[in-house]
Amino acid sequence: AGSMTGAPKKRAVEILATLEGQPRGLYAGTYGVWRADGSAEFAMTIRTALIEGNRVTLGVGGGITALSEPDSEIREVGVKAQAFLRALGLEQVGYS
Repeated sequence: AGSMTGAPKKRAVEILATLEGQPRGLYAGTYGVWRADGSAEFAMTIRTALIEGNRVTLGVGGGITALSEPDSEIREVGVKAQAFLRALGLEQVGYS
């Protein structure tokens, strides 16, 4: 979805590939339940944590629009990352 990569999607993905330098891997997606009676409930994940041994990779981001202010967006991503680190009990650990 464009909400996870930008729009137009094809060009946004190309730009992200050059800026981010590595694949996003598990970054966003859906989760939910599909019941035997045919009913279902699903939600989008917009933040992720991948824990491998003693390494935690966080997926956080922000919605960039024509009215976005870069410094504000960077601070917002930091706030989201800190909330994740607190939830994991890692708020004293640095991140990059």
